[in-house]
Amino acid sequence: MLDLVQLRSFLAVQQTGSFTRAAESLGLGQSTVSQHIQRLEGALGRRLIFRDTHRVSLTPDGEVLAGHARAMLSIDAQVFGLFAENKLRGQLRLGVSEDFATSRLTAVLEDFIRAYPSVDLQLTVALSGVLYQMQDSGEIDLVFAKRRLGDQRGRLVYREPLIWLARDPQQLADPSTPVPLIAFPPPSITRNIALEALNANRIPWRIVCTCSSLSGLTAAARAGMGVLVQPRSMAPAGLKEIAPGVLPPLEDVEFVLVPRIGADEALVTALSNEIFSKVGGNLEIA
Repeated sequence: MLDLVQLRSFLAVQQTGSFTRAAESLGLGQSTVSQHIQRLEGALGRRLIFRDTHRVSLTPDGEVLAGHARAMLSIDAQVFGLFAENKLRGQLRLGVSEDFATSRLTAVLEDFIRAYPSVDLQLTVALSGVLYQMQDSGEIDLVFAKRRLGDQRGRLVYREPLIWLARDPQQLADPSTPVPLIAFPPPSITRNIALEALNANRIPWRIVCTCSSLSGLTAAARAGMGVLVQPRSMAPAGLKEIAPGVLPPLEDVEFVLVPRIGADEALVTALSNEIFSKVGGNLEIA
């Protein structure tokens, strides 16, 4: 009998083209995903994934399995929804910060949609500050975004350090040159933290790229235009962390869940639990 957990890891590798990205999307360790694939290949007696130092791709047997795996997981979700004691219905508007959306959001959405097919889930991806503004105006029911230390808004999921990133950190060796900063536009939390740290240490800076999309900022950083600030676990590939002491330390940020007052409590709890299961821990919402 095939293991659905192993099949889910197999499809994540197929979709992302990487064991590392698959593990991140599932909220698992890379070694765990590798074990799932090895056990699946052992159970079937076939090699399913071709991997070398340059790429990861499906073998012909893997291509055959992929279609059946998607069908099996779909049936599993349908059966779960059919026999669930509380079959949720209704609309839920989710707001997610830009940086989380590019890392582990896919796994959260995929599993929630499978488990609750009757829920009309609507997604907004934006800067944390913008999401809070939209929620205050009644446009979003649940926000998963960053807050600064000391902010009491929402319920803590996890805390993470911010780091300075660059394609070539050695280019920052000249302290007389203003730090070329690549940043989200206001009201970005990471932008504010970076500028406060530089100003507090009287380090000159200049903005060389502003973009509300992390993909745009990442492209500029990978091109060598300047320095990008991101949570450590969300550091884009191709960028290196700048060694401590070159630039001032940055305060941590906290990722939190913030429900809108009056939002459907059952829907908010179900999606919050899904997020915690992927990136935090067990959640109990009063």
